[in-house]
Amino acid sequence: MLATTDLRSRLDDVRGRITTCLRAVEDDQGASVVTLAVVREFDAKAGKAGSTPDEGTRDAVIELEQAADSAKAAAGADPGISEAARSSVEDAHLAICILKTEV
Repeated sequence: MLATTDLRSRLDDVRGRITTCLRAVEDDQGASVVTLAVVREFDAKAGKAGSTPDEGTRDAVIELEQAADSAKAAAGADPGISEAARSSVEDAHLAICILKTEV
């Protein structure tokens, strides 16, 4: 299990990947509005996780992983999304999945 300071640091890294993912999907003209909405919710959950008190961080990470699963599923089902945007979503998803195994 990660110490709180390590968890916060790792969560900040994951949030950076989610921000990159959101930008990629927002900039992708082929991405559907549904995919964009799901990725925006993923980003919102990341913001919430970042401001959660220490004792609630584990639950916030689990909730964030659920949002990541939804974003990955939306990107995977979107026929118009670019490979770069899809890859960015998958990268952010993987990052939170790895973090969850450490908390």
